Amino acid sequence: MTLLISDRDVAAALDAATTVEAMRDALLAAHAGRLVAPPRASAALGGGRMVLTAGHLTGEWYGYRSYDTFGHPDAEQLVVLHDGRTGAVRAVAVGEELGSRRTGGLGGVALAALARPDAATLGVIGSGAQAWTQVWAAAAVRPLREVTVHSRSAARREAFAARVRAELGVPARAVGTARAAVAGRDVVVLATTSPTPVLAAADLAPGAHVNAVGFKQIDRHEFGPDLLDRAEVLVTDSPAQAAAYDPPMLAALPPYADRLRDLGAVLAGAVPGRTRADQVSVFCSTGLAGTEVFLLDRLVRVAAVRR
Repeated sequence: MTLLISDRDVAAALDAATTVEAMRDALLAAHAGRLVAPPRASAALGGGRMVLTAGHLTGEWYGYRSYDTFGHPDAEQLVVLHDGRTGAVRAVAVGEELGSRRTGGLGGVALAALARPDAATLGVIGSGAQAWTQVWAAAAVRPLREVTVHSRSAARREAFAARVRAELGVPARAVGTARAAVAGRDVVVLATTSPTPVLAAADLAPGAHVNAVGFKQIDRHEFGPDLLDRAEVLVTDSPAQAAAYDPPMLAALPPYADRLRDLGAVLAGAVPGRTRADQVSVFCSTGLAGTEVFLLDRLVRVAAVRR
């Protein structure tokens, strides 16, 4: 019987630790060649596009995620999980929560692999769902001492800080500028919809780690080349997807492309990550294709154990 999974089901079944572990497993599977994850595809439909990402964990499952760019207020994503042996649809997830937690989980893996072991303070620019799941996952991999948050809306950043305190038990405060949010922070999260830079790389502390979740193409980007110039460790979750962006992704262009490392390769020990405490590291999140399906499969397995 096909399971229909709602956002409420996702929230009940997937805690941060489970999600981060699943995304680590997915990245290692992709590096090993077991997770087939081609770059996303899209179809122009006049006024918007349908976008598809697909993945195949060899011998176990295959599936896809679809979403649109029409900008409708009630738009929802669809994630479909097929049994790899029979082709039957095992589960369908409808909503935004699975994709948002997937992205947060990837950020948590990057933080665990690249941030200094003693990282305990986090500054976040942005106060939406993507910003939340980044902090949610970060708290699962580091004992956070304080979170500072800035966004354009004073009310939203105050509400975000209150949520961090209430749900994560981490001291948090809203601040009036992006510079104040990142000053002296061990970890910085950029999770905005801004098409222009919200961060000056000079404001980062030595040894900071940055998770960049928002726009990162040449025509719209929430950070500028100054961040890439400062980064001694530059990593993405899918070099193939980074190279396939149209317009191109900043980090996939010269002179940065030759320095862009695969997070899965870092996890496997095939390439180095951070080698010094004072290095600035940057994770450019692209959303490795197939990871939503990977996470849906993990959710189904967790739910089966609990029943």
